[in-house]
Order: sequence, then structure tokens, then C-alpha cells
Amino acid sequence: MLQQWKYHRFSILLIGIGILFYWSFGYQLVRTDFTKMVVFWVILFFISFKIIQQNPGNWKLLAIAALLFRIVFLFAIPNLSQDFYRFIWDGRMLLEGFNPYLSLPEVWVAQGNAPIAQAQELYNGMGQLNGSHYTNYPPISQFCYFIAALFASKSILGSAIVLRTLIILADIGTLYFGRKLLRSLNLPEHRVFWYILNPFIILELTGNLHFEAVMVFFIIWSLYLLHKGYWYWAAVVLALSVSVKLVPLLFLPLFFQKFTIGERKGFDKLSLTSGLPKLIGFYAIVITTVFLTFAPFLSGEFFHNFKRTITLWFQTFEFNASIFFVIRWIGYQIVGWNVIETAGKILPLVTISILLALTFIRKNKTTPQLITAMVLGICSYYFLSTTVHPWYIAVPLSLCVFTNYKFPIAWSFVIILSYTAYLHPDFKENLWMVGLEYVTVFAVLFWEIYKTRTLPEPILTTSSN
Repeated sequence: MLQQWKYHRFSILLIGIGILFYWSFGYQLVRTDFTKMVVFWVILFFISFKIIQQNPGNWKLLAIAALLFRIVFLFAIPNLSQDFYRFIWDGRMLLEGFNPYLSLPEVWVAQGNAPIAQAQELYNGMGQLNGSHYTNYPPISQFCYFIAALFASKSILGSAIVLRTLIILADIGTLYFGRKLLRSLNLPEHRVFWYILNPFIILELTGNLHFEAVMVFFIIWSLYLLHKGYWYWAAVVLALSVSVKLVPLLFLPLFFQKFTIGERKGFDKLSLTSGLPKLIGFYAIVITTVFLTFAPFLSGEFFHNFKRTITLWFQTFEFNASIFFVIRWIGYQIVGWNVIETAGKILPLVTISILLALTFIRKNKTTPQLITAMVLGICSYYFLSTTVHPWYIAVPLSLCVFTNYKFPIAWSFVIILSYTAYLHPDFKENLWMVGLEYVTVFAVLFWEIYKTRTLPEPILTTSSN
């Protein structure tokens, strides 16, 4: 009892120290001060690790710590990302009755007739690169931006507060359904805090207002519903995650075995007869729900603009890539120029091939196997991408807590190395730091692939296909 009290007091002290460091990170840190950023990053990871390690069964203390760490940022303007200015712009355009997918901020600003408040300030904040491209944020994200505009149409700080509140609520939902799913899988419930208390999640999502938090909430909720047998509601909720960010579309093929084989020992005619209609229904509900969320914005011009913006991510933009940077270097040696346009067309096909292999070759019939395939699939996509912003890692990090893989946790720690790009006035990446990041990630991944061959799957208490 005395030892537990000592741990409890020490944890409270750590929470207090963590609050101070998060406050300094949110209100004092300049992103070009990389040394200070790294020191704070390491300290905050250590604090989270010790709090979880010493209180694995005290979920209330862990939840309170996670909430307090987030509330610290409530009145902060993001200091590591400019994207939120575009979020606010899109929301205010919606509030004024304009389709945000059909116009460019730079055009409105150049003409001097933008129909929203603080247009010039928002444009300056988002930057010329963002302001010169059409928005690519799906409808549920746009709805969140609209809510921010509804409550704070003339205040950037007010809008940031509303957006941050939505993200915090999403994280609370992830905690709720994450614990329930872990309990159903007979896994330790404190595992969810490797996501909820992860400084990377707190800083990148709550701090910098990235809506991966909302997407993750819907993904985890959907997986819980699917595991409980409510596959039709799981489809609706998964569709909502797609309408926050398009990334969950990659997961759709991986559900094949979950429906057609489920807990059976193998694939047979009975499996096909009973499972295939459900699978088709699942896909139909997902596609229909996604279509309905996009319906108010659809037009020929929308498809043109949206496709154009998505193509840019694959064939023009490049940041914090791994395999692509190796391919790019080889391309320079052979042909003498950047092969991103060609690689940007081929690498997605490689990703699709990997996803199909995971779908039909690897066993994905149980919920843990399905989630493991999702982790490997999404990470394969990121390993082959030309652009991997830090906040993208939130998805594999949230999923890995239900599996035997923990390399996304290591990735969430070393992703800070990508911010060395801000040390250069022209935003130039330090490829040595990027290399160190991915050497660490791949080293942990390959070790875990070797190690997990001998680990048993979690024993399921409730499952349905």
C-alpha cells in the first residue's frame, strides 16, 4: 500500500511537470528551435511512459492526465503547422454559402472581394502553396470546419478553440471504444493509453489541430461494432472515417476474410454463401454513405478540382519519404532528374498489390488478424508514399495497440526528426535525419516480424463476422 501511494504521488508530480512542458511547447516554442523541441519531446515521452508504467490499472488517473495535457492547448495557436488556417477558411466559406471545393483562396484575396472575415490574415497564415490549391478535405472534415465558423466566424483564436474542442471530444470517444475493444479481445485496457497519452498525438492532433483524431475515432468505433457483429453500423461509421480523410479506403479489401471465413477453420461453400452477401452489403453501405456525405458538393467542377489536388500529393509533393527517396536517388544517378512523376504513378500500384496480398494470402479472419493486416497495409502505403507528414502516423499508432506490433510507437517517437526541415530557411529536409528515422522504424519492424512469429493471438471473448 505504501509503495502504491509513492507511485501515486510520483505520478501526480509527473503530470504537473508534463503540464508545464506542454504549456511551454504550445505557447512559447518556435518550430525553428529544433534543439528545444527535441528536449521537450524526449521529456514528455518519458513522462507518459512512466505514468502508464506505474498506473496500468488506474485508468481514471491516466484519463485525467490525458485530458489535462490536452486542455493546456485550448487557447494556443498551432505553432508546428499552418493547415488550420485553411480549415478555418473552408468553414467560413461554407457558412457564407460557398462551395469550398470550387474556388481558390489566392483568387479571392487577389480580387479583394473574399466573403469571409480575416481573409487576408487567413491566406497569409496558410501560405501561398496551400492557398493556390483546391481543398482536398472531405465533407465530415468540412462539417467540423463549418461548426468552428458557426461559433467563431470572426476570430481565428475562437475558431481554433472550437476545432480543438472537437478533436478532444474525438479522443475521448477513441478512449471509450478503444477500452471496450481491448476488453473484448482480452487485452490489457491500459494499452489504449499508448495512443491517448502519446505526446505525438497530443502535440500533433490536439496541439496542431489535425483531424486524424476524428478519423481514428470513427475507425476504432467501427472496429468495435464489427467485432460485436453489428457489421451494418460498422460500415456506416467506417464511411464517416473515410469522409474525414480518404485514407481508410485502403482498408476495404482487408475485410474479405472477416466476412467470408470469420472464425471458421477454412474457406468453403458455406462460408461463401453466408458471408459474401454480408461483405457486399458492407461495401455497399460504405460506398453509399460516403457518396451521401459528398452529395451536396458534387459537380463536374468538383471532380476536376478534387482529382487535381489528390494527384499533386502523389506526383508533385515530397516530404519525409522512405523508399521513394531511395528511388529518387537512383533516378538521379540513372536519368539525371527527379522521377517523382513516374514513381508517383507506379508506387500506388505497388501499394494495391501489397493490400491484395494481405487480403488473400495472409490470415485475416479474426479481429486481431484483421487489425494487424490494417497496420501492415497502412504502413506499407506510407513507406511507399512520396509525402508522409508526421500526423499521418496517428492511424497505425491507434491500431497497433490491438496487435503484437509496437513499431508505430517507435515511429511516433522518431518522427520528430522530420522537423529538421524547418531549420533551413527554404524548408529543406535533412536526409540524414530522415534516414535515421526510417532506419529506426524498419529495425523495430523487422525485429517484431521475427519476434511475433512465436507470439499467440489474443483469446477472443466476443466475435462475429
